[in-house]
Amino acid sequence: MSSNRRQPRPRSRVWPKIKLLLLVGAVVAGGTALYPLWRAANPDPPELTVRYRTDTAATAVAARPSLEVFNESKQSLPLSEVTLRYYFTADGASAYAFNCVQAAVGCSNIAGTIGTPDEPTDTADRYLEIAFTAGAGSLKPGANSEGIEVQLYRVDHKELKQSNDRSFDDTMTSYKESKKVTAYKRGVLAWGEEPNGDKPKSDSAGTPSASAAAGRAPVVPAKAVFDNFNYLGPKDPALFKHGWLVRTSKGGPGIDDTWSADGVSFPTEANAQGHGQVLQLRATTDGTKAGTKQASLGTAATEFREGTYAARIHFSDKPTEGENGDHVNQTFYTIGGSGTKYSELDNEYMPNGGWGAPGPKLDTTSWYSVEAGDRVTTKTEESLAGWHTMLITVADDVVTYRMDGRKLFTSTGKYVPRAGMSVNFNTWFVDLPFKGDRTWDMKVDWLYYNAGATLSQKQVETAVKGFSDSGMNYFDTVAKP
Repeated sequence: MSSNRRQPRPRSRVWPKIKLLLLVGAVVAGGTALYPLWRAANPDPPELTVRYRTDTAATAVAARPSLEVFNESKQSLPLSEVTLRYYFTADGASAYAFNCVQAAVGCSNIAGTIGTPDEPTDTADRYLEIAFTAGAGSLKPGANSEGIEVQLYRVDHKELKQSNDRSFDDTMTSYKESKKVTAYKRGVLAWGEEPNGDKPKSDSAGTPSASAAAGRAPVVPAKAVFDNFNYLGPKDPALFKHGWLVRTSKGGPGIDDTWSADGVSFPTEANAQGHGQVLQLRATTDGTKAGTKQASLGTAATEFREGTYAARIHFSDKPTEGENGDHVNQTFYTIGGSGTKYSELDNEYMPNGGWGAPGPKLDTTSWYSVEAGDRVTTKTEESLAGWHTMLITVADDVVTYRMDGRKLFTSTGKYVPRAGMSVNFNTWFVDLPFKGDRTWDMKVDWLYYNAGATLSQKQVETAVKGFSDSGMNYFDTVAKP
């Protein structure tokens, strides 16, 4: 007889499934909890790395780090998205400055600023931040920037003690990876370890640092030159690399054969752009030819012709030391060509006059022929003691001289440049009227030349402020002939 009673379902088939689900859940939960630990132990490869070397001792006039950026990713890396930080400790109260000696990507594409870390340490209370313009280009996957050689120095020109600088390592005389030089991509830490211990995030996430944000370097105009004279002295290798020549040759003007590098220096100046350094040209004499030294700095290139020439210059009415009365000439001028192509444009300030004419006066002169004395000129008879922005524009066969926005003089016709010229500054004596020691100083804050535009003083000063504020101390984008 069959039974109608329902048979119970065996529990053995259900329970294993429940246990399996519980086990899977536990594994998933455990994996989620352990994932951060695993990622920390197995980070993604960096998108970029930085290599470093130096050839200076721990005590030196300037730190000279050389850096290379390597693209470790599989994508092209625009250098304009990258910033680098080299950490150091300030010695005393002196401000610091930077210049680029040489770089495969071009010093004209490199900006440098001095900053303070958010969390300073005993070995890193300052940093030099290096940024790149778009002109530096991009690195292909696996490519590197090649060498970027810079100098970091005290503006009082005293020696640095680098032994307590975080990024300095005098054992690294050839390129090696250094995590004590940090790199940022679009402002996010991508390489190295910050002084507070922060490292790149494994998932590439991170909050951009406002001070390390990409794109800080300005857009550099084409066919232009800018320099605000951040240099160590007349023998600074960067000065020569940037196209400047300190005159030590024989000849005139002034007292023949007295041109010396001794009068060329780069002190700080409270009234300079950004309270930075200036070019100082010092002429000294005791009233004899043997005791006279004149000073001059000019460009090696003679590629300047049409466009805008601008310089902020401090003229002196009195000697820095000694008795007044010298017929001293403080000059901003361009010169080039020869024969029928001879070209020269002059701004000559003579506080005590010269060549039989009284001072103070500024002669603005456009030359056609020195041999024939063929020129046109005008005098501005007033004291120019102090800072002035001097402009010369050459456009449409017209030369115009301006000072502080005021038009002084124009020349046309044959009295316009017919050849490329160099740009020069000098301080020299017309004659030696009396005996006794005296010293005369002329200062130049910056030079800006733009071949592609006729600029007003306001336009020039706006551009210069932008360059200086962004750490763009120098660039030269004028096409070489």
